[in-house]
Amino acid sequence: MVLRTERISPHMIRVIVGGDGLRDFATTSDFTDHYVKVVFPHEGVDYPQPFSVQHVRETMPRELWPRLRTYTVRAWDPDIRELTLDFVYHGDEGLAGPWAARAMPGEEILMLGPGGGYAPDPEADWHLLVGDESALPAIAASLEAMPDGARAHAFVEVEGPAEEIKVRTYGDVHLTWLYRRGRRVGEALVEAVRELDLPGGDVQAFVHGEAGFVKELRRLLRVEAGVPMARLSISGYWRLGVDDEGWRAVKRDWNRQVETEEAVELG
Repeated sequence: MVLRTERISPHMIRVIVGGDGLRDFATTSDFTDHYVKVVFPHEGVDYPQPFSVQHVRETMPRELWPRLRTYTVRAWDPDIRELTLDFVYHGDEGLAGPWAARAMPGEEILMLGPGGGYAPDPEADWHLLVGDESALPAIAASLEAMPDGARAHAFVEVEGPAEEIKVRTYGDVHLTWLYRRGRRVGEALVEAVRELDLPGGDVQAFVHGEAGFVKELRRLLRVEAGVPMARLSISGYWRLGVDDEGWRAVKRDWNRQVETEEAVELG
């Protein structure tokens, strides 16, 4: 259930959840991009109890299936069983943001997970982290988990200075905030990474956010810079002009197309 909420920037709402429902919740590794899928049932629909997404999908029409939204675990305290999630908020736009804005202590929240797959490798010579607001919670968690003295360049694109948040890190981190100011999402990120004088050695990169700029940066890193795929955590969290359900429906084919184009260029 929701314990409390906090507006940490004009377009970011922090929701802390807890309660007995988290007694079996456990992150299975040191991943810093752990995520959960928040479940939003349709209002007014009588779902079978006890509620199960799998059972609903097996027994009810697709149009009644609950909607899922994926969010990074910003923090997890197993001792007091408190889970922190940060929601990007753009007024009445979308589903999860408006929910977070009106969520009240004691309100039930349904989740699936956690999943995950990235953590800063202490053996890397340096780290590159790039993302928009949707990737900010994972980037912040990753910077906070950097080994002492680890070299990292991080680029985060937000609308303006008011969207910056404080990030604590023990690494040798160069964190650059880029302000969109009405430009296309990710345009400033592509420019910044292209202008970066890439240090030599083994790089581990984390690049996530809007699919358009992620595709451009994947090509830059894989084709132009020759970064091995094994050293990249890279994907489009969302796509401009497409809702979450629509993006999930085409994401696999979109990724295959990107991989095919990349393979041709790499020869």
